[in-house]
Amino acid sequence: MRSIDLNADVGESYGAWRMGQDEALLPLVSSANIACGFHAGDPGTMHATVRLALSHGVAIGAHPSLPDLAGFGRRAMQVSANEAYGLVLYQVGALSAFARAAGGELRHVKPHGALYNMAARDRALSDAIASAVHAFDPTLVLVGLAGSALVAAGRERGLDCAEEVFADRRYEDDGSLTPRTRDDALIHDEAEARAQVFGMLRDGEVASRSGRRVPLNADTVCLHGDAPRAVEFARTLRAALAEAGFEIRAPRHRASTRDPDAGRDGRAA
Repeated sequence: MRSIDLNADVGESYGAWRMGQDEALLPLVSSANIACGFHAGDPGTMHATVRLALSHGVAIGAHPSLPDLAGFGRRAMQVSANEAYGLVLYQVGALSAFARAAGGELRHVKPHGALYNMAARDRALSDAIASAVHAFDPTLVLVGLAGSALVAAGRERGLDCAEEVFADRRYEDDGSLTPRTRDDALIHDEAEARAQVFGMLRDGEVASRSGRRVPLNADTVCLHGDAPRAVEFARTLRAALAEAGFEIRAPRHRASTRDPDAGRDGRAA
């Protein structure tokens, strides 16, 4: 039986503002990318979302972003490699603390929004992100756009990587995602989105916006939780995948050897 991971970006509420349908969506996925406070999410939301994910047996991942609450992390910012390293390490550490406090563990890291798209093509930035993840815990899985610079950087650093594809996003000829500034960036027809997923899994390629066939590898499928029918789409896609013989499960995760009380050189502090 072939397996595939279904992931969702969750925990993206902030204060009195609410985003997504986490309670209904989490039982339908195998991995959760939880916002870490820089584009969305606050300590209470992080804590509650971690506990909710654990209650459904969903793998917990950090979803670090650029520091852009007003723009929901979707605006490009000029950051140096050192700044990116610190931003990612800070956010991964914060989410990991909530996971440990709830009796769980961090399993993966997936950058959010503009940081994700910038790292897909900027090798210096992707190297910084991969280095931060590796420094925190080299057993973590790094999630990046299929075929991107981030995946290449993670593998070169010795990380296990999951190549991500999108059910409801259109692609450009170079394998990048169509920018959200375009009106046709999103696929709103559920049947078309399901067909895109099965095409990527079956054929290892996707049709770009111009009609070109773009090769890619699919380890995990992103399901956005902020669409009006996100839960219904997740339910029907999961059922269709199961009927086609796919097992829904998170990417394999190496057992962590990280000693939380160890110093930087690995010896007890």
